[in-house]
Amino acid sequence: MIDAYELNESVRKAVASYSDSLVKIAFAYLKNVADSEEVAQEVFLAYLQKSPVFDSVDHEKAWLIRTTINKCKNLLKTGWFKSRSPIPDNLSYLPKDEYTVMQAVLSLDKKYRIPIHLHYYEGYSLEEIADILHAKPATVGTWLARGRKQLKEVIGGDL
Repeated sequence: MIDAYELNESVRKAVASYSDSLVKIAFAYLKNVADSEEVAQEVFLAYLQKSPVFDSVDHEKAWLIRTTINKCKNLLKTGWFKSRSPIPDNLSYLPKDEYTVMQAVLSLDKKYRIPIHLHYYEGYSLEEIADILHAKPATVGTWLARGRKQLKEVIGGDL
């Protein structure tokens, strides 16, 4: 059991270290910045409420990512989310090359989009992604290969 000060300090450090990553992961699911930021806030609120104890920094980050993914999936299941017609976020602030690639990644099916984001944007290995997504490493490798193939068809060139 950790005391309130230690919990607050660990959450503060987690927010500083991981909030951008969690928003990006949520964005890969939800395709909306406001919803992504809200999910990230809910993740940190869950951290405060549950006050989990982690074995390592990697365990903490994996828990935060898994919680983010679960909260995104829960939001996608809600009737409100299904019935709305969101205004797509404008990514034109990105450099042209990054904008093209990000648009192509966002156009992929979720089962390819999330592993590609975790691998290329977050730097996770196949085994780490498999652990986070509760899948086999070979399956993650297949998702990455198929996602890269689809990206190559959309934007061309070498990936």
